[in-house]
Amino acid sequence: MKKLFFTLTVLAGLLISLQNATYAQSTGTEYNTAIGLRVGDIDFRGVGITGKHFFTENGAGEAILTFYDHAFFISALYEYHKDIPNADGLKWLVGIGPFIGIPDGGGDAAFGATPIIGLDYKINDVPLNFTVDWRPHFLFTPVSEFEASSLGLSIRYAF
Repeated sequence: MKKLFFTLTVLAGLLISLQNATYAQSTGTEYNTAIGLRVGDIDFRGVGITGKHFFTENGAGEAILTFYDHAFFISALYEYHKDIPNADGLKWLVGIGPFIGIPDGGGDAAFGATPIIGLDYKINDVPLNFTVDWRPHFLFTPVSEFEASSLGLSIRYAF
Protein backbone atom coordinates (compact mmCIF):
# COMPACT_ATOMS: atom_id res chain seq x y z
CA MET A 1 0.00 0.00 0.00
CA LYS A 2 2.92 2.35 0.72
CA LYS A 3 4.26 1.81 -2.80
CA LEU A 4 0.88 2.56 -4.34
CA PHE A 5 0.60 5.77 -2.30
CA PHE A 6 4.16 6.75 -3.30
CA THR A 7 3.45 6.05 -6.98
CA LEU A 8 0.24 8.08 -6.94
CA THR A 9 1.97 10.96 -5.12
CA VAL A 10 4.82 11.05 -7.67
CA LEU A 11 2.33 10.89 -10.54
CA ALA A 12 0.27 13.75 -9.10
CA GLY A 13 3.43 15.84 -8.67
CA LEU A 14 4.46 15.18 -12.28
CA LEU A 15 1.04 16.17 -13.61
CA ILE A 16 0.95 19.38 -11.55
CA SER A 17 4.44 20.36 -12.72
CA LEU A 18 3.47 19.67 -16.33
CA GLN A 19 0.48 21.97 -16.07
CA ASN A 20 2.75 24.80 -14.91
CA ALA A 21 5.31 24.21 -17.68
CA THR A 22 5.13 25.94 -21.03
CA TYR A 23 4.58 23.51 -23.87
CA ALA A 24 2.35 22.94 -26.88
CA GLN A 25 -0.56 20.83 -25.72
CA SER A 26 -1.61 18.03 -28.02
CA THR A 27 -4.63 18.58 -30.17
CA GLY A 28 -6.67 16.15 -32.20
CA THR A 29 -5.66 12.52 -31.93
CA GLU A 30 -1.87 12.96 -32.08
CA TYR A 31 0.57 13.54 -29.23
CA ASN A 32 4.35 13.73 -28.78
CA THR A 33 4.80 12.83 -25.12
CA ALA A 34 2.60 11.28 -22.42
CA ILE A 35 3.16 10.57 -18.72
CA GLY A 36 0.87 8.59 -16.46
CA LEU A 37 -0.02 5.53 -14.44
CA ARG A 38 0.24 1.86 -15.40
CA VAL A 39 -1.49 -1.02 -13.66
CA GLY A 40 -1.28 -4.71 -14.40
CA ASP A 41 1.66 -6.80 -15.53
CA ILE A 42 2.39 -10.13 -13.84
CA ASP A 43 -0.89 -11.41 -12.36
CA PHE A 44 -2.10 -7.76 -12.11
CA ARG A 45 0.15 -7.12 -9.10
CA GLY A 46 2.18 -4.25 -10.56
CA VAL A 47 1.54 -0.52 -10.24
CA GLY A 48 3.84 2.02 -11.79
CA ILE A 49 4.67 5.14 -13.72
CA THR A 50 4.96 5.21 -17.49
CA GLY A 51 6.31 7.82 -19.90
CA LYS A 52 6.19 7.65 -23.69
CA HIS A 53 7.79 9.94 -26.26
CA PHE A 54 7.55 9.78 -30.07
CA PHE A 55 10.89 10.31 -31.82
CA THR A 56 9.40 9.80 -35.29
CA GLU A 57 5.86 9.56 -36.64
CA ASN A 58 5.70 5.83 -35.85
CA GLY A 59 8.63 5.26 -33.47
CA ALA A 60 8.36 5.85 -29.72
CA GLY A 61 10.38 5.14 -26.62
CA GLU A 62 8.61 4.16 -23.41
CA ALA A 63 10.05 3.97 -19.90
CA ILE A 64 8.13 2.08 -17.22
CA LEU A 65 8.88 1.96 -13.50
CA THR A 66 6.78 -0.83 -11.95
CA PHE A 67 6.43 -1.59 -8.24
CA TYR A 68 5.57 -5.10 -7.02
CA ASP A 69 5.25 -6.56 -3.52
CA HIS A 70 8.97 -7.21 -3.01
CA ALA A 71 10.74 -5.57 -5.96
CA PHE A 72 10.61 -2.86 -8.57
CA PHE A 73 11.38 -3.10 -12.29
CA ILE A 74 12.65 -0.54 -14.76
CA SER A 75 11.86 -1.16 -18.44
CA ALA A 76 12.98 0.76 -21.54
CA LEU A 77 11.04 -0.11 -24.69
CA TYR A 78 11.22 0.84 -28.35
CA GLU A 79 7.73 0.74 -29.89
CA TYR A 80 6.48 0.92 -33.46
CA HIS A 81 2.97 2.45 -33.78
CA LYS A 82 0.69 2.34 -36.80
CA ASP A 83 -2.75 3.90 -37.33
CA ILE A 84 -5.77 1.62 -37.56
CA PRO A 85 -7.79 2.73 -40.62
CA ASN A 86 -11.19 4.34 -39.95
CA ALA A 87 -10.51 4.53 -36.18
CA ASP A 88 -9.38 8.08 -35.29
CA GLY A 89 -6.85 8.10 -32.49
CA LEU A 90 -6.45 4.31 -32.36
CA LYS A 91 -3.11 2.70 -33.19
CA TRP A 92 -1.65 -0.77 -32.82
CA LEU A 93 1.84 -1.07 -31.39
CA VAL A 94 4.61 -3.62 -31.19
CA GLY A 95 8.03 -3.32 -29.58
CA ILE A 96 10.76 -4.75 -27.38
CA GLY A 97 13.23 -3.65 -24.76
CA PRO A 98 15.34 -4.63 -21.75
CA PHE A 99 14.35 -4.52 -18.09
CA ILE A 100 16.08 -4.79 -14.75
CA GLY A 101 14.42 -5.88 -11.53
CA ILE A 102 15.73 -4.85 -8.12
CA PRO A 103 14.44 -6.76 -5.08
CA ASP A 104 13.60 -4.95 -1.83
CA GLY A 105 16.12 -5.64 0.94
CA GLY A 106 18.91 -6.99 -1.25
CA GLY A 107 19.24 -10.16 -3.26
CA ASP A 108 20.07 -10.83 -6.88
CA ALA A 109 18.90 -8.33 -9.47
CA ALA A 110 16.90 -9.69 -12.39
CA PHE A 111 17.68 -8.87 -16.01
CA GLY A 112 15.67 -9.73 -19.10
CA ALA A 113 13.84 -8.62 -22.21
CA THR A 114 10.20 -7.84 -22.72
CA PRO A 115 8.32 -7.65 -26.00
CA ILE A 116 5.11 -5.61 -26.12
CA ILE A 117 2.03 -5.69 -28.32
CA GLY A 118 -1.10 -3.63 -27.82
CA LEU A 119 -3.47 -0.81 -28.69
CA ASP A 120 -2.86 2.90 -28.08
CA TYR A 121 -5.74 5.39 -28.07
CA LYS A 122 -5.62 9.19 -27.86
CA ILE A 123 -8.97 10.91 -27.24
CA ASN A 124 -9.67 13.62 -29.83
CA ASP A 125 -9.00 17.14 -28.45
CA VAL A 126 -8.59 15.81 -24.90
CA PRO A 127 -5.09 15.36 -23.43
CA LEU A 128 -5.67 11.73 -22.41
CA ASN A 129 -4.04 8.62 -23.82
CA PHE A 130 -4.89 4.98 -23.01
CA THR A 131 -2.90 1.86 -23.80
CA VAL A 132 -3.91 -1.77 -23.35
CA ASP A 133 -1.06 -4.18 -23.91
CA TRP A 134 0.42 -7.61 -23.38
CA ARG A 135 4.03 -7.53 -22.16
CA PRO A 136 5.46 -11.01 -21.46
CA HIS A 137 8.88 -11.26 -19.81
CA PHE A 138 11.94 -13.30 -20.74
CA LEU A 139 14.08 -13.45 -17.61
CA PHE A 140 17.81 -14.19 -18.19
CA THR A 141 19.23 -13.79 -14.67
CA PRO A 142 19.29 -14.91 -11.88
CA VAL A 143 17.34 -17.82 -13.46
CA SER A 144 16.00 -18.32 -16.97
CA GLU A 145 12.23 -18.28 -17.25
CA PHE A 146 9.30 -16.97 -19.28
CA GLU A 147 6.32 -15.16 -17.75
CA ALA A 148 3.32 -14.79 -20.08
CA SER A 149 0.66 -13.33 -17.75
CA SER A 150 1.53 -9.67 -18.24
CA LEU A 151 -1.50 -7.65 -19.31
CA GLY A 152 -1.50 -3.94 -18.54
CA LEU A 153 -3.48 -0.72 -18.78
CA SER A 154 -1.84 2.70 -18.98
CA ILE A 155 -3.59 6.03 -18.53
CA ARG A 156 -1.48 9.05 -19.45
CA TYR A 157 -1.63 12.82 -19.70
CA ALA A 158 -0.68 13.55 -23.31
CA PHE A 159 1.03 16.69 -24.61
